[in-house]
Amino acid sequence: MLGASADEADELAQETMLVGCRSPLPGEPAAARAFLRGVARNQWLRTRRFWQRRREREIALAVEELWLATADADDGDDRIERLRGCLAALAPRTREALELHYRDGLPWTDVASRVGLLANGVKTLVQRARQMLRQCLERRTP
Repeated sequence: MLGASADEADELAQETMLVGCRSPLPGEPAAARAFLRGVARNQWLRTRRFWQRRREREIALAVEELWLATADADDGDDRIERLRGCLAALAPRTREALELHYRDGLPWTDVASRVGLLANGVKTLVQRARQMLRQCLERRTP
């Protein structure tokens, strides 16, 4: 499959051939090739979904560990208040872009149309905002 590394392609080919050996292939060569391409595509997508879910789980664990390491005895309430203060210090359009994407879950294109920028401009704006929030929180950390 396109986009696979050499090792991944080799593994996909092996898995596809195993499926081809276990199930009856269509009699026509063109139909058999189409069947095997479909099997390879499904294997590729399954692998991609697995790694995406694994990555999401790893990120969730890292966030949980960070929270436990940084939340004080007040269960993180002080940290949340500091974050609210940092958010209030942002420019209104920047804060709106953050809220629309992260709180409301809007895609970049929708956020861009609401704040009057192109999608790439919004991504850059949000990236800079995250950096400013990180610096603000580090300054305010006791």
